[in-house]
Amino acid sequence: MCGFAKATFVIRVLMKKSCSRGIMSEKDAFVQRIKDIHRIGSIQGHLGWDQETLMPEKGAKSRGDIMAWLAALAHERIIDPEMGELLGRVEQRNDLDEGEQANTREFRKRYDKATKLSSNFVSTFAKARSEALVAWQSARSNSDFSSFLPHLETLVALTREKIEAYGYEGTPYDALLDEYEAGMTVEDYDPLFAGLKQRLVPLLHRILEAKKTNPDPALPEGMAFPVESQEQFCIKVSERMGFDFAAGRMDASTHPFSAGIWPGDTRFTTRYDELDPFSCLYAVMHETGHALYEQGLDEMHQYTPRGDAVSLGVHESQSRLWENQIGRTPEFWDVAMPWFKESFPDAPSWDSETLNRIANCVEPGFIRVEADEVTYNLHVMLRYEIEKKIFNEDFPLNQLPELWNSMIAEWFGITVPNDTLGCLQDIHWSMAAFGYFPTYTLGNLYAAQLLEAMDSEIGSINDHISSGDWSEMLEWLRNKIHKRGSALLPADLIEEATGAPPSSEAFLRYVEDKYGEIYSL
Repeated sequence: MCGFAKATFVIRVLMKKSCSRGIMSEKDAFVQRIKDIHRIGSIQGHLGWDQETLMPEKGAKSRGDIMAWLAALAHERIIDPEMGELLGRVEQRNDLDEGEQANTREFRKRYDKATKLSSNFVSTFAKARSEALVAWQSARSNSDFSSFLPHLETLVALTREKIEAYGYEGTPYDALLDEYEAGMTVEDYDPLFAGLKQRLVPLLHRILEAKKTNPDPALPEGMAFPVESQEQFCIKVSERMGFDFAAGRMDASTHPFSAGIWPGDTRFTTRYDELDPFSCLYAVMHETGHALYEQGLDEMHQYTPRGDAVSLGVHESQSRLWENQIGRTPEFWDVAMPWFKESFPDAPSWDSETLNRIANCVEPGFIRVEADEVTYNLHVMLRYEIEKKIFNEDFPLNQLPELWNSMIAEWFGITVPNDTLGCLQDIHWSMAAFGYFPTYTLGNLYAAQLLEAMDSEIGSINDHISSGDWSEMLEWLRNKIHKRGSALLPADLIEEATGAPPSSEAFLRYVEDKYGEIYSL
């Protein structure tokens, strides 16, 4: 078929599809429309992944234009008056099954927010984020906050416009928190974080005191772990976790991330430090946890809200569970030891207990993604407090490095040497993902609760890890979390999976017991 004939044929098919919508049921027409919107989002996701991994530097301007156009296109599809009328009619039906109810519930939230924003605003915001990401990558590399500051100011100003458009009942920051974990506000997070801090800070002090007589083993100073060997080792771990590399891939980026682009194509990234293979390993286990969630979503509901992951908090529970509760155990190292020795033959002849001790070393540090389980949530709390200051108190952004560094000194007792290890370390602010950070703590809490429930239902998790066959653990998560998608609200999903509403107690039991044993407290 020649090019012209082929194009004519495609147009005719599209016209037929368009005409056929007139005889579709309301429910079918609604699903078709939300699937089309989802497909645009998948294209945006693919371009975002490419921007982080492969895009040449000079492609940034064009990429920003394209991302802005796609954002406006998706927005116009969402706020289309016909879409609003169709949504309203479907909501009134009394014959909706669980999946259809989820679709209308989740899309209603998206529609109501979208209709408060203009297409021009959405396009401008998307372009600003794209430009800010490139600027952040350069600023982080050069440890130069001042070069990123104008972009951050733009994103914060646009975010404030969004907050005012959305409206809020409590604080302005609540409008942002709700975007990542529906229903959560400062009133919810403040007491949660205060309770965690009350238990974690004394635990940290006891551990640091114990380390004086029971020091942690360490990686040999100056020993190199080649990038290629790290990649080989981490791929073996990811495969054993259950990641399907025929339906995804692993690449390198400035900041590790995972992207479920469309069914059959889930991608994640890591980063490498030749002096520390643990940095890459646990980034891979973390992102593979995210990626397994995406690969485990129910394909019966693909391209619909019901088929999406339910929340960032639940998403983070999957990454943190694999990274910490499975990956930072002696049982994991019993299984991974042969792969480690094969990949790094020049490494000392460590046993699994020693490697596990290195992996669980508790030490106040600069980098959130490399933090131990005791200090990790303190890193999250610090960012939460800063974001509250930005949006609830109009904190001057040019003073952000000084604020960050003073809080790190006060909370962790260490001095930040440069912006790369300080306020430029995370990608989130370059994406205007304000309000995202607290979901990491929710993920930790959910993960511990899921671990207890899994242990109760399928038997000792340590035994499962030791066996080297992790398929039953993955299958449990598939059935309890992944396949459920957005059928339920996050808290209801956790309660359905574990038999109890979300709570911090399981996490506190886990972390106090684990590190009490490691450090003989």
